[in-house]
Amino acid sequence: MILDLERFLPYRLSVLSNRISADIARLYDKRHGISIPEWRVIAVLARRPGLSATEVAQRTAMDKVAVSRAVSALLDGGRILRDTDEDDRRRSVLRLSEAGRAIYADVAPRAIAYEQRLLDALQPDERQALDRLLARMEQATEGFDRG
Repeated sequence: MILDLERFLPYRLSVLSNRISADIARLYDKRHGISIPEWRVIAVLARRPGLSATEVAQRTAMDKVAVSRAVSALLDGGRILRDTDEDDRRRSVLRLSEAGRAIYADVAPRAIAYEQRLLDALQPDERQALDRLLARMEQATEGFDRG
């Protein structure tokens, strides 16, 4: 059996995701000098302050090393803050600093506008179908053995 890479769904999704991420990255790299992993950490913490780095990695499906590097860069840049969890003193939690919130406030509307331009290429029923299909595929991957 020969793998037709150009028709292979995981490859196609990866290429599309990389293109979209690179387009959006130009927004925040040029304006704020942050990387894709750094933006993802900021975006997650904007919605869910108080997560640990491990929880950020789980929510973004990013490698723990990439999250650790992004967290370090954001801490060094004053864009996020690290606190000790009040309930578990051994656990560190992260939240956006004022500078991090400002980046999010600048980039999020631009990212949403970019998403809207992508979705404008689809009819309303196609958008709904895409959402349903992505949800089903996400659910299907939950049962896969990753070992």
